[in-house]
Amino acid sequence: MKRIIICLLLVVVLFTGCTTLDLDKKSSELSNYYIDLDLNYEDKTALLNEVVDYINNEDIVLKELRFHLYPNAFKSRELSVLPVNEFNLSKAYPNGFDPGYIEINSVSIDGKDVNFTLLNEESILQVPLINELYPTERVKIEIDASICIPNVKHRFGYGDDTLNLCNFYPIACVYENGGFVQDRYCSNGDPFYSEVANYNVEVTYDSVLKLGASGECVKSSESNGLTTNFYEAKVVRDFGLVFSKKFEVVEKTVDDVLFTYMYYDDVNVEENLQAMIDAVTTFNNLLGKYPYSTLTAVKCDFSYGGMEYPNLILISDDVENVHDYINVIVHETGHQWFYGIVGNNEVKEAWLDEGLTEYITALFYELNPNYERTYDEVVGNALSSYLLFLDVYEDVFGERFDTSMNRELTEFNSEPEYTYLIYVKGLLMLDNLRDIVGDSGFFLGLKNYYENNKYGIATTDHFISALENATNKNLEGIINSWLDGSVVIKN
Repeated sequence: MKRIIICLLLVVVLFTGCTTLDLDKKSSELSNYYIDLDLNYEDKTALLNEVVDYINNEDIVLKELRFHLYPNAFKSRELSVLPVNEFNLSKAYPNGFDPGYIEINSVSIDGKDVNFTLLNEESILQVPLINELYPTERVKIEIDASICIPNVKHRFGYGDDTLNLCNFYPIACVYENGGFVQDRYCSNGDPFYSEVANYNVEVTYDSVLKLGASGECVKSSESNGLTTNFYEAKVVRDFGLVFSKKFEVVEKTVDDVLFTYMYYDDVNVEENLQAMIDAVTTFNNLLGKYPYSTLTAVKCDFSYGGMEYPNLILISDDVENVHDYINVIVHETGHQWFYGIVGNNEVKEAWLDEGLTEYITALFYELNPNYERTYDEVVGNALSSYLLFLDVYEDVFGERFDTSMNRELTEFNSEPEYTYLIYVKGLLMLDNLRDIVGDSGFFLGLKNYYENNKYGIATTDHFISALENATNKNLEGIINSWLDGSVVIKN
């Protein structure tokens, strides 16, 4: 019955239409990043020049700006917070620990050098402004930096087959509640929080490489063995790059979106490309239209299953099972909606992107039965594995497991704990809410949540409000019981 109702609902959605997503209009209200990156592939270093045309969208006067320097999380094993936990060190660093970092050489405003400060074990760049920045005013900050890329199979690092440059540049800290949010990189989850902006990125690299990137490549040139690509990405939350000598490429344009799959050692190329296309089609109908012109998936050296960036998804080459590989593609494509278009603080409310994305991945199988997984199978496996995890934990430690989901990333004691509470329990919560409110209200609530918060920052309260308005039900107590761990889950 669920399948019949949801299919009928999607037909209604297709004919009711949706608001045109005017990226040009939105982009005029945002900060702009102009990045010039020169990669030395042999030395695994890069030179970075970045100009941030920052707009003050707050209602206060700013006297300084702060930027995350995520590469410095990889600088030393002696840091208080590390990007890889002890359990995964040998997998992430197969050749032993190798440091990576970003070194800030100079910072200037309007051509005048300013005295910057590095804070929190050099994870934050503090830039004092020459003049106070009033609401709606802009300031241009130029940052020159040198980057050392570590030998680690991670978002920022290289392995045998790819070099991943993600979270590699200074990115503005979000300002809220009277201060800049300066959460540290950590090993659990995706410890990032940023606002949408516009990116113009020029990348120069060895021509033996192929490059997958966020945004649209609007120009490319080659000279003296070097290739220079120019990328534009409007209204995106971040920008990532992946290089490889081994990449083969397949592309297909569907509904004005250029889908690209970059791979090596893959015998299921067409199937994997089609999974990305089918996922976008499904989520377009379910949530709202994908507003960008490109989406690229890259197979790469990465210690985890996959990772999402705007217009770019990473798939670990450690994923060998065909069905699991497709599942990663679908899940990371889903993140284009939850994390990408609808943002959230991934450090404090990780369930809002991971739980929702895990759930819409289950919906993908409900709506695409040719992928040989069913919605009931996915939910049933989630319930069984979650209850087994609780039983094993209590048997081993002799105490009740803390099942609260509303914790910061650093408050989860282990990666499995984070995974079962944010991904698995998040999926179970949304399945329960769907049963409580019915398909019509539930899916209207999801669409409203997307429409009301696209390109912004959403919170749990926004999600509750969207679902309550769509269903005329008071759901705050039910949702909070799942989040605080007081709900009882049984087989």
